[in-house]
Amino acid sequence: MKVIPLLALAVCLARAEDISPRIGLIEVYGARHVSVQKIRFAMGVRDGDPLPSRQDTEERINKLSGVLASRVEAACCLNAKPILYVGVQEREAPHIEFHPAPTGEQVLPAALYDSYQKLLENAQASVRGNNADEDLTNGYSLMADPESRILQLSFLPLVETNLALIDQVLRQSADPEQRAGAAYLLQYGPRSVRTSKLIADALQYALRDQEDMVRENAMQALKAVSVGAKLHADETVHVEPTWFVELMNSVVWSDRRDACLALVELTEDRNPETMDLLRERALPAVIEMARWHDLNHALPAFILAGRLAGLDEKTIQAAWVGEDREPVLKQALKRKAK
Repeated sequence: MKVIPLLALAVCLARAEDISPRIGLIEVYGARHVSVQKIRFAMGVRDGDPLPSRQDTEERINKLSGVLASRVEAACCLNAKPILYVGVQEREAPHIEFHPAPTGEQVLPAALYDSYQKLLENAQASVRGNNADEDLTNGYSLMADPESRILQLSFLPLVETNLALIDQVLRQSADPEQRAGAAYLLQYGPRSVRTSKLIADALQYALRDQEDMVRENAMQALKAVSVGAKLHADETVHVEPTWFVELMNSVVWSDRRDACLALVELTEDRNPETMDLLRERALPAVIEMARWHDLNHALPAFILAGRLAGLDEKTIQAAWVGEDREPVLKQALKRKAK
């Protein structure tokens, strides 16, 4: 799993001996009315072919009748080969409305932004070196890599001093890379009743940013903030499930992955309103994601499906270990039909 968004799939895609990575598997999602076979035919590639041009592939899919938009994204890995996830947004299908693109000139302090960029470089190296573990127990990410951890700790006083500006950059800056940096850095803000609310509100606002790298950083930061709040009784952080549920219908694979992971945390208490919202707005997405072939990518959605089916955690785990997914998914669909 990526620790810092914007990282390429270096483990799978940048190996010197594999200059032209081959597709291990194609997974299509979001297709309710448009035939999956038509989508695959329009793509012009099959399992085992070299990774195609994203732009060209999306243009071919977008010409299909009934397709409003598409997104092609490679993720790691099936048998050491990348999985090509192909998202389709159909007309009249549920989808999230994003904020208009901001036009402001706000930017992060140069020293803070430069340190953030250095952290991204270090994180890429950590992924390649299998040293990308992170600790979220403080309410912010601390990576196992010593140099990265030092950089992250240096964020704490800088973010506290510039918290209001970082909030402005996230909401108003015309530069998506500045907004992405702000979304990541907010998790290092101080925790008080006022500042915790500011951080949570800003990150949840960023879930509807037009740029997927901003949304991805916001979801990662919210995860850290939420973990910290659970472990520290003095921290009060309220995270609404609404926008995570809506992002389950995103055409972007990373939106779905991160939203699904967040919802696993947010549905631990099985709040009836949250479960009803998930069932009403995103059940088809949950089911199709739970059927993905890559087990790491499918498991979070399968947990959600099991909870939507009304099963206890031990029963969900037993079904997963027993490789018996379909009965659970059918039960979740059956409860929706009632």
